[in-house]
Amino acid sequence: MPAASLSNAKHLIADRGYDADWFVTAHKQQGITPCIPPRKNRTTRRRYSTTLYKQHHTIEIMFGRIKDWRRVAMRYDRCAHTFFSAICLAATVIFYLKE
Repeated sequence: MPAASLSNAKHLIADRGYDADWFVTAHKQQGITPCIPPRKNRTTRRRYSTTLYKQHHTIEIMFGRIKDWRRVAMRYDRCAHTFFSAICLAATVIFYLKE
């Protein structure tokens, strides 16, 4: 069952691994439009927005750049607020040093 904190979201963009009928129907019941491409072995194809799914790579690239920071990737910080501060610092530096 999806988390209650996702109720403000309008769309859910996910990989093929999340293509389960119960997962999609649970989000539709909460009013969230899932944008999940169907698995290749699925007999009935479900439609999804390809233009919306193309935005998926932006998030994946950002997570990859943040994981380049060893402190964040290895989770050296014990406290959640210190870990969040390291993520914010990494995101800020990545933003200003991007090409």
